[in-house]
Amino acid sequence: MANKEPIQTSDAPAAIGPYSQAIKSGSLVFLSGQIPLDPEFMELVGSGIEEQTQQVFKNLSAVANAAGGSLNDIVKLTIYLTNLDLFATVNSIMAEHFAEPYPARATIEVNALPKGAIVEIEAIMSV
Repeated sequence: MANKEPIQTSDAPAAIGPYSQAIKSGSLVFLSGQIPLDPEFMELVGSGIEEQTQQVFKNLSAVANAAGGSLNDIVKLTIYLTNLDLFATVNSIMAEHFAEPYPARATIEVNALPKGAIVEIEAIMSV
């Protein structure tokens, strides 16, 4: 069985269920989905897609850093949106946080997300 090392940081929101912020196994780190929660107050940040997406990337960055990497070490993203009409805005914000070659990615529209968020992003990182 592969070695599983939990990754935890107070710079990102604490898990709101029975899961880890991330798990490192070999050279891969599996980052749990992040929603736009402020890690200090555990409350949703903003109501618009720009502010929420920026907070999600801030949270993902904190977990990536805790695992010894950065956003640019991410090889795969899965983005969940409650409205695919927000796709272009999320693309624009993503481009601010990543350099080429961009990670592989899927974007999926969902009916709802925890705490009423409009965006959630999970990732796989290679370190």
